[in-house]
Amino acid sequence: MTLINENYEIKREIAKRRTFAIISHPDAGKTTLTEKLLLFGGAIQQAGAVKSRKSRKNVTSDFLSIEQERGISVSTSIMNFNYKNYEINLLDTPGHRDFSEDTYRVLTAVDCAVMIIDNAKGVEPQTKKLMEVCRMRNTPIITFINKLDKEGMDPLDIFADIEDKLQIECTPLTWPIGMGKRFKGVYNIDKKELGLFSPGYTPQNGDGIIINDLNDYALDRELKNQADKLRDDINLIQGAAEPFDIDLFLKGTHTPVFFGSAINNFGVREMLDAFILIAPQPGYRKTLTRDVFPEEPYLSGFVFKIQANMDPAHRDRIAFFRICSGKFKKGMKVKHHRIEKDIIISNATIFMAQERKNITHAYPGDIIGIYNHGTIKIGDTFTEKEPLKFVGIPSFAPEHFRRVILKNPMKMKSFLKGLTQLAEEGAIQVFRPIINNDYILGAVGTLQFDVTIARLKNEYNVDAEYEPIDLCVARWITCDNQNKLKDFKKQNSSSIAMDSEGWITFLTTSEYQLGFAVKAWPDVEFHKTREYN
Repeated sequence: MTLINENYEIKREIAKRRTFAIISHPDAGKTTLTEKLLLFGGAIQQAGAVKSRKSRKNVTSDFLSIEQERGISVSTSIMNFNYKNYEINLLDTPGHRDFSEDTYRVLTAVDCAVMIIDNAKGVEPQTKKLMEVCRMRNTPIITFINKLDKEGMDPLDIFADIEDKLQIECTPLTWPIGMGKRFKGVYNIDKKELGLFSPGYTPQNGDGIIINDLNDYALDRELKNQADKLRDDINLIQGAAEPFDIDLFLKGTHTPVFFGSAINNFGVREMLDAFILIAPQPGYRKTLTRDVFPEEPYLSGFVFKIQANMDPAHRDRIAFFRICSGKFKKGMKVKHHRIEKDIIISNATIFMAQERKNITHAYPGDIIGIYNHGTIKIGDTFTEKEPLKFVGIPSFAPEHFRRVILKNPMKMKSFLKGLTQLAEEGAIQVFRPIINNDYILGAVGTLQFDVTIARLKNEYNVDAEYEPIDLCVARWITCDNQNKLKDFKKQNSSSIAMDSEGWITFLTTSEYQLGFAVKAWPDVEFHKTREYN
């Protein structure tokens, strides 16, 4: 294939790609909506396939039993499916607040997000935190108001709640007809199409009644006494709400809103049909030296997630790789820039939840899995030509700390291997104080400690436990003056540790003690975040 033809092929494939994450507070219906999108895309054939797959995994992986017991997700699922000739990459993020750091890194790899709001609860705490993360990158947001089959807030009250708490303007593209026992369906404002709700019935493409005029008698025939309420609602929002503005949406300041019931698969198709039209195709990405555009002919991309032991029987590790430009071809040679080595990617996969499929090619926006034998880390860049380093994939200073204790010293080798590999995933951080042989775990959320102990047992056959430690603040240390840095380390040796990446870290007991150190050492910089190497 000539370079001109391949360039045309890349541009055509980019236009077909949509890569997004689903974000929500736990129990808002994230996994259910994911499943329904996969149903429409033909990636699964029956309801419950995603949940039952998680149940099967639970048989062989103790740490995933936490998902079952607490009703949460602790790992990111990445799924690829086709809908109306669009290639869609869906990233289902962890729902628990303790896993927000993993969610943030996932959001660095997407071009858009779908935010789910529970009709009865409105904006919840984790939704606020995730929106703050999206706002850092001006990520476009599509909103799905879920659980209309149950009683909840008035739609206008939900809009006020979203706009007040999340500082993003709402424009409805569908509108609910009643809720709970009175829920009759959703009206597509743009298409003037009425979809009628029937519990237990899965609507298909082409369902719905075309209403060309809200004064049409057909509306009264179908909705009876709710027809006038719908007319009043539509007149009100058309007069009060700002019309949908694609430019404001792409800037992350304006969200189109859809209503429905994911568990009943209602209102999902309307959202998905609009999504493929308005969600952005893969865009440019920043590196230390320049912006990289997806249409460029040579492959580039970055690793945003490492998952150890996705298949417990094979003890494998997969690096999740976002393609930013060019075309991936099976067996191609690329430069792994952090270690300055050429590698050949001979076995790349795409995902449908935990099922994998080997691929021969992929394009910008696609997420592929690369088998990792311990040389790939989060933030690594691979390119076909020039050296690049993609930016914007940070590690956050942990907020909680525990000392981890190995019960059987004969298992030290497996213990260290487990800590190293789990730290590579980015969910926990491991610190070694310079004055003793302790192993200190740091995490953004405390649930990570339970997950770590469970995974050490299940995946590495290591019995360990953790205990409290009098630490609550960590900052990475840099200083241009190496003599001053030596003095700082010497005078604060009891508070200095090295993390698993070899970064000097200042660990202390309070923000007050941190402030004291910052004031006493003006030449030393204390960093709350750092970029992955």
